[in-house]
Amino acid sequence: MRALQLLEDRKLEITNIPEPDAPGPGEVTLRVKAVALNHIDVWGWRGMAFAKRKLPLTIGAEASGVVEAIGPGVSNVLPGQLVSIYGARTCGLCKPCREGRDNLCEHVGGVHGFHLDGFAQEKMNIPARQLVPAPHGVDEIGAALAPVTFGTVEHMLFDNARLEPGETILVHAGGSGIGTAAIQLAKKTGCTVITTVGSDDKIEPAKALGADHVINYRTDRFEGVVRKITRKKGVDVVFEHVGKDTWAGSMFSLKRGGRLVTCGSTSGVSTEINLMMLFQQQLKLLGSFGCRMENMANAMQKMARGVVHPVIDTLVTLDDIERALHRMEGRQVFGKIVLKMD
Repeated sequence: MRALQLLEDRKLEITNIPEPDAPGPGEVTLRVKAVALNHIDVWGWRGMAFAKRKLPLTIGAEASGVVEAIGPGVSNVLPGQLVSIYGARTCGLCKPCREGRDNLCEHVGGVHGFHLDGFAQEKMNIPARQLVPAPHGVDEIGAALAPVTFGTVEHMLFDNARLEPGETILVHAGGSGIGTAAIQLAKKTGCTVITTVGSDDKIEPAKALGADHVINYRTDRFEGVVRKITRKKGVDVVFEHVGKDTWAGSMFSLKRGGRLVTCGSTSGVSTEINLMMLFQQQLKLLGSFGCRMENMANAMQKMARGVVHPVIDTLVTLDDIERALHRMEGRQVFGKIVLKMD
């Protein structure tokens, strides 16, 4: 069967690998249907792994699949069922896992597509506990976007930032995958949404998703515009995932007692913090990584009800993958690039 593998830094190749054996106890065999591309795939492509890994490595950290066979002891999914795949190999035994907080697993084995073989392969065996069934009304693309694109945002906004109706939120990079999800989820919660984009052509699409105010950060200092919009009060929440380039402005955009929640650092992993601003304004800085499986289920229920929808920039095949990654690196994307596996 075919797989998309990283052979060395920045060298991807479509390879032929053996089909998986029959699933073992607690496992299922999946036919992968769609793989949603993320910046973590670009990082892996560049060789930016934060742990030792063995090459070749199959890429892909966010995906959906259809169950083809189940192993002994599997009861949470059935053959023929469409599922969303949790992207980390968690233990299922430690206290956080037992409490449904898999993203705090004490014995995590790695992230698929980064430390472990990922989902860009036609079939694979995987522990059944990493699968979340898709409800009726959610297709393979929606299920593929539940783990990172929507699950991460659910965890950031509601588990960590505790976003409430009537609040004002600044969403950075509104044209990114998680940005498009955050705009929708925040607006449907009843919030005023301010978002930043990197080009004028992304302004109207962001407004169409529900953004009340859209700032081109390349032509305006976003923090100044935010202070003007909020009459110098600032926002309740900043949805941050850009990192170094926006950090100081994000803190300045917060109201007194505001919350900044971050899940990423695409512009750099280190920055400075104004400690006087932090304690005098009583700001809250919240780190957020991945999601809980319940976040994935909640996101898909919202898709099924039509509350939110995936925003797709481009659908590609395996043969188009390098063009897709170059497009992501150039930040030309509005929404998600999705790799269709069949």
